[in-house]
Amino acid sequence: MALDDQIIDDLAEVVDEAARNSEPIVMLTAEHPEMTLEDAYTIQRRSIARRIERGESLVGMKMGLTSKAKMDQMGVHNPIYGHLTDSMMLADGASIEHAAYCHPRVEPEIAFVMADDISGEVGPREALAAVEGICPALEIIDSRYKDFEFTLIDVVADNASSTGFVLGPTVAPPEWVELGNLGMVMSINGEVKATGSSAAILEHPARSLAALITMLDERGEGLHKGQVVLAGGATKAIHVHPGDRIGLEVDSLKMVELKIS
Repeated sequence: MALDDQIIDDLAEVVDEAARNSEPIVMLTAEHPEMTLEDAYTIQRRSIARRIERGESLVGMKMGLTSKAKMDQMGVHNPIYGHLTDSMMLADGASIEHAAYCHPRVEPEIAFVMADDISGEVGPREALAAVEGICPALEIIDSRYKDFEFTLIDVVADNASSTGFVLGPTVAPPEWVELGNLGMVMSINGEVKATGSSAAILEHPARSLAALITMLDERGEGLHKGQVVLAGGATKAIHVHPGDRIGLEVDSLKMVELKIS
């Protein structure tokens, strides 16, 4: 790690408080340009550890930068990931307050629910064999950085911008759906705002899941039975506003909804 351990702790507190209070902060790399991606993941873990100390529990993980074009644009070769806690999980049709966020946006996702523990360097087929079910999901992302200015390293430290998520009511076994090419339509107030396919998620969502498991293994970690994994956005994130009602329809699966007040 390029950063001193105490600095890592201090930055984890900064990130945690920013997320807890929805207060924008200056990007961390402005003061610490020597920060590495490894540092950022350590900051992320320690900020999540602070949440767990307050009584939250880890319920899963999320993937980001799962588009090949986006990775090329950012100059990286792998997706990034963040952690999901129980306080981030919202019921289908739930309402959130726009004022409680800094820059709220919503992404259409495919979510996995794990049937078994799994770790190691795995491929898509092996990863999918550990899945109990698949459902549509909406992820709320919200960078905590002032003026929406940040680097990739800052994003990782900020838990990959993950803030909340909603799972759809239908959890289907993987063999029931054409996971590699599910049509996805996201609408706001009944008007279609984004259309895409699950194929946009690292060319197949199972590849995203396998990549996550392999990256976690680099730190001696893995996924556990019952955990949720958001595979990554199938389209660009959409900005939301008070009064918006967001719906996501996915082939073979029921709609998932979220309201903004």
